[in-house]
Amino acid sequence: MTPARWLLAIVSFAAAIGVSLYLAFANSAPADHSVSMSVATHGVLLAVALLELGARGAKVRLSAASLRIPMTLGVALRASAGGDFGAAITPSRTGAEPARFLIMTEAGMSSAHIILVIYAELFLEMISLAIVAIAMFFTFRSSGAMITGMVSLVAMYAAFVLGTGALGFVLARRGINHTPPRLLARLGVHGARWERFRKVLAQLQSGIEGMRDMRVGMAIIALLTSIVHILLRLAILPIIVYSFGVHAAKAPLILWPIALMYGSVVVAVPAGGGSIEVGFKEALGHVIPSTIFGASLIWWRFYTFYLYIILGAIAAGGTVLRALRPHEDEDAAADEGGAELAVQHDPAR
Repeated sequence: MTPARWLLAIVSFAAAIGVSLYLAFANSAPADHSVSMSVATHGVLLAVALLELGARGAKVRLSAASLRIPMTLGVALRASAGGDFGAAITPSRTGAEPARFLIMTEAGMSSAHIILVIYAELFLEMISLAIVAIAMFFTFRSSGAMITGMVSLVAMYAAFVLGTGALGFVLARRGINHTPPRLLARLGVHGARWERFRKVLAQLQSGIEGMRDMRVGMAIIALLTSIVHILLRLAILPIIVYSFGVHAAKAPLILWPIALMYGSVVVAVPAGGGSIEVGFKEALGHVIPSTIFGASLIWWRFYTFYLYIILGAIAAGGTVLRALRPHEDEDAAADEGGAELAVQHDPAR
């Protein structure tokens, strides 16, 4: 992280917090109607958040196991938490994969194994999100535009994952020549850039070969844990809102957070710069009663975002910061480039 990027992160976090406070005070309860969540509710929310992180760690661990790649649950948990921290302090969440890559590297995993695990985990995430979307479609069939929007989001997410994988597959399978394909050359991928790209393709090629030996049973279990982690994340807002004893439609409380969380990857500043909070207001301002809107927004952001930053900083903060330093070594740049090619997504991290 350069000083300029640190400044951008600080300003963006300040904007996000400022927007949250503004929306909270602008939609606060009357002076004679105090709003507070019980200690028991906070305990439930903390347990759900920790279980969600545990499910993500288990998904990574099981993804590795399905490919016969040794990895401990502790490393998987640190990689997941560290990825959350790296994603939060970088534009468009681009720091997630370099952070996870370095954490796994320091645990003794090879670059080829790491990239293979990341691809497998991302693929399972895409499938599990599609399954959840289909389930929500039949559960909230009458919600109309929200269902259409969520299905569109899943389609775009799937297209990104499958498109990235297909491009890498075609380039890797056609052979890794010393000269780049004509299209890539026209896009400026030649010389030193092509050499780095060739190393990434070599790693991807070995990963593709490894996918042939995936254990289906273990992959299914990993898929189930992925579904669990999505459902746990989506449970946060309904728990908050209903803990105040108010009535609110279930569908928006469950469906809109999917768009807000998975759509945050397109935001080009760390922490969203307040855009997530504004989106929350626009999508749910008419759903959540004004008396509890401010509290709902603040605690939803805390238990789905800020808490994971804290846990990630504790678990692997030093490692993440090393991963985000500017690299002069070509091999290190190529290795981390492979992780970034594999995936620049997971707004759920």
